[in-house]
Amino acid sequence: MSHNTTSMCQSYFGLAEAPFSIAPDPRYLYMSRRHQEALATLLYGVGSDGGFVLLTGDVGAGKTTLCRCLLEQMPETCDVAYVFNPKLTVVELLSTICDEFRIAYPPGNTSIKLFVDFINAYLLDAHARGRRAVLIIDEAQNLSADVLEQMRLLTNLETHQRKLLQIILLGQPELATMLERPELRQLAQRIVARYHLGPLGKAEVKSYVWHRLEVSGARRQLIPASLMGKVHSLSNGVPRLINTLCDRALLGAYVQNKERVDRATLAQAAREVFPRTRTPRHNMLLVAGSALLIGGGIVMAAALYQQNQHKPFMTAAPAAPARAAIQNVRMTTARPVEAPSPPAALAGTLDWPASVPQSGSEALASAALLQAWGVGYREGVDLCQQAEGAGLSCRTARGGLGELRHLNRPAMLHMRNPRGQAFYATLTTLDDEAATFAIGDETVAVALGALASQWSGRYTVLWRLPPDTQGPVRLGERGPSVEWLSRHLALTQGGDMKTTTDPVFDADLMLRVKRFQLAQGLVPDGIVGAQTLIRLSGVADQAAPKLIAVRGEE
Repeated sequence: MSHNTTSMCQSYFGLAEAPFSIAPDPRYLYMSRRHQEALATLLYGVGSDGGFVLLTGDVGAGKTTLCRCLLEQMPETCDVAYVFNPKLTVVELLSTICDEFRIAYPPGNTSIKLFVDFINAYLLDAHARGRRAVLIIDEAQNLSADVLEQMRLLTNLETHQRKLLQIILLGQPELATMLERPELRQLAQRIVARYHLGPLGKAEVKSYVWHRLEVSGARRQLIPASLMGKVHSLSNGVPRLINTLCDRALLGAYVQNKERVDRATLAQAAREVFPRTRTPRHNMLLVAGSALLIGGGIVMAAALYQQNQHKPFMTAAPAAPARAAIQNVRMTTARPVEAPSPPAALAGTLDWPASVPQSGSEALASAALLQAWGVGYREGVDLCQQAEGAGLSCRTARGGLGELRHLNRPAMLHMRNPRGQAFYATLTTLDDEAATFAIGDETVAVALGALASQWSGRYTVLWRLPPDTQGPVRLGERGPSVEWLSRHLALTQGGDMKTTTDPVFDADLMLRVKRFQLAQGLVPDGIVGAQTLIRLSGVADQAAPKLIAVRGEE
């Protein structure tokens, strides 16, 4: 389904967003009894004295979404490293762990001992500061035996009370089978908690579907209860298959101008989504294939664990050729610079250009991001400091392409090339099929599906704060920031702004904030924090650079 078709379908049914996206959004997580038990197991493991925690489940069962929920509940004292592409060698995985924990190491290092020494030093320092280190590895069934053994060795560092590194393994059922091998028995003995996440039951499927519709803003049951038995039998209770089937069924109802999905529409959706020759028992074998049919929309954040302060991975100065490239963008005008048009051909992968030293990637990407806002780059000065000096706010966080689409601002992304080397690139434009980057001294467009194995999920965006706003706006506050908030909510939601000389953030205004947050895919908590301010400021700041071209401006 194209982006425009999706938007029209949502508008037709009065939905704020797509209810059956396969992106792992924690807001849509339906906490069945199994999911509650699985989350409790993960939380127990995080609070234990160290070792391994194992969560297995079939493809599409909701392991990754559950992990996003876990990340939102992580204690503030936890530092989290998230690895979502574990098809790596020992050296590549150790370097990835260093990158995730922001541990500096010599460029080009291939010594396992040196990596381990740096990680051990980091863990000891974190323990001394009262912090816990948690390593999460998704799709862990793809880990080789030698990599798993190295992970076990990393857990050897311990105090008298506990181990200094907690490792959570997420994987398909074959991961549990793999850990039963004799050569991995030492690792298996260190698993302090484990859980297998099974499919949803028939009654749970009904609650699951209605939960997702409710979160998306549905005011009526678009898929009747009488069809839930069929949904369950077609999907075998696998959440991802349920999403794929229901998404196609809603599209069918929209195309036929029906008020809701009926039995004939559901049957047609099943024929389109699943091969006609299969039986319901074969559904489990088709989850991965049905996910691919969505068409590259599974590019996501590796985690929602967010950090508000920008902390560069390494602060080494760029080499001479990189400095020369930076000179080209150092002096800019005071107006936003339009993003370059995407090249005609799409690159298969995003790789750093050979003509520019990779050591200067962060400086070049920072310069490109500032240039998009019409701000000159100063070499050797932190990106966020430069942004704040130009009246901009800076945010570094984790997320997915869906979040970047909502923010609709250029972003600096932390990437990894096919050889496992980390670099930065600035995302300048985004459409339904491709993403265009300023990388080094080049502009490169790459297919969205190719980003899944390269983007860590970490990004940095710039945006303009509303006047006189220094931080989150909360219930009971007064002043210019509340006046700005009321005015721009009126712009987005319609209606007149209340005229008063002393506006207050009251219960009525909070309700409007919650409606806006829900429509934007945010947690509707009524607190006007960074995410809400970024998205609301997009209404006011029409001159700001955008990722997605507005129809009529192309």
